[in-house]
Formats: sequence, structure tokens, C-alpha cells
Amino acid sequence: MWYEVVLEPDDNGTWLVTAPAFPEVVSFGEAQEDACRNARNAIEEAIARRIAHGEDIPAPLDKTTGRGWFVEMSALVLLKSALYMIMREKGWTRADLMRALDCKREHVDRLFRLEHNSRLDSLEDAFRALGHPLRFDMKFPNAA
Repeated sequence: MWYEVVLEPDDNGTWLVTAPAFPEVVSFGEAQEDACRNARNAIEEAIARRIAHGEDIPAPLDKTTGRGWFVEMSALVLLKSALYMIMREKGWTRADLMRALDCKREHVDRLFRLEHNSRLDSLEDAFRALGHPLRFDMKFPNAA
């Protein structure tokens, strides 16, 4: 999951960084790598805020174009964002997901907290409950 970022040198010798998909994201860094790392953190915060407020999350890019700057989000942020977006698209609430999983509210709330290290099996159960079994499109090497 990639998001584009724009880096611009500022008058102080640092790099200003913004994210076109997230108008609220503005950060900086002493070097370009620092600016990108700070942008990634700011995008994570923007996603967490949007989830908390029931707002849309911009779709990430599947791949980069090779031109410009991009930040890759962690797999956990990807899974939690996708779960949230699928749930909203389906018109479900957290209460609907709670009933489908037959679990407590706190368990469902943790699935959407980016800072919480949710277990993969819990995320798999949630995707399955939404009718979207979790799958990975990575290629495995032939057995040696």
C-alpha cells in the first residue's frame, strides 16, 4: 500500500512534505528520508483520525510509478484500513461486525486501532464475516 508524497526544499534547509491524497498531512524532515518517514507517520495518524471520525480513507496505490516520492504503509495499517473501508462499503457498523463475530465491543474496536497489534487470526475472522476472506497475492518459490 503506497501513498504519493511531495517533497519541497524550504528556506531552512529542511524538506517540507505533503500527501496529495491527505490534504491534512504536512510534515518536514532534515533529509529527504526523514521527511518521508515523518510523512508515513502523519499519514498513519490521518488514517487513524478518519477511522475514528467515520470518514473515507483514500484508496492506496497498488504500485508506484517510479517517478516522484512514495511511502509504503505497514501491512497492519493496510489490513485495518481495508477492513474499515470494506465495512463502510457494505454499510455495516461496528455493532454489526460485533454481532457477526459474536464478540465484545472492545475486541472490534481494537481491530480499527492502528497502534494495537491485532492478531492476524482476528483480522481474518473479521474479513470473513464481511464476506471478504483475507487472501495474499504473493508468489511462493517452488520447493527446493
